Amino acid sequence: MTGRKKVPRIVVQRLPLYLRVLSTLEEGSKVTSQELGEMLGISSAQIRKDLSYFGGFGKQGTGYQVGFLRGKLREILGLDREWEMVLVGVGDLGHAIARYGGFKKEGFHVVAAFDDDPAKIGRRVGGLEIMDVALLPEVVNRMGLRVGIIAVPASSAQEVAAAMVTSGIKAILNYAPVALNVPEGVQVYQIDPLVGLQSMTHYLEGF
Repeated sequence: MTGRKKVPRIVVQRLPLYLRVLSTLEEGSKVTSQELGEMLGISSAQIRKDLSYFGGFGKQGTGYQVGFLRGKLREILGLDREWEMVLVGVGDLGHAIARYGGFKKEGFHVVAAFDDDPAKIGRRVGGLEIMDVALLPEVVNRMGLRVGIIAVPASSAQEVAAAMVTSGIKAILNYAPVALNVPEGVQVYQIDPLVGLQSMTHYLEGF
């Protein structure tokens, strides 16, 4: 999409939130930015500003047509196609990720799983045979994969990320509790439940 790089990252990260709410509304109905804001806890002005980066999707005073806006957001986010993903790290967390049905429902499919533990290699998880991580570059290249999930210990995450990038991965969902160093143009989204818990407990002082 032309101009995608000019859109602030935080704006793009809010779009799936808008899409999630729109998915709960009637296809042929209309919704105002005020109503969306109330459902999301975001100001209507912020919503209008975010959407303005991608063009006009509604008329002032009449709101947005739900089905149309939902379709446009899916297109903007690249969700109008299927995405195949590679998973590295098949411990407890990796097993849960490989079996998670929510990915498939939204068009994301884990199609290859890797680990460096000889005891796990050759076993199956989520319908996939766990392969030796040494085969990662070959498989990613052959299958033309562009999305990777890292579920390894922090000590191994950077090495795995480097192997993914070298193989052609352009987007990484990182569950390892460490910041990754990747080249410009490679997107990384960090998921760290512990950081979330630690930030929330700040507000529990005195309770």
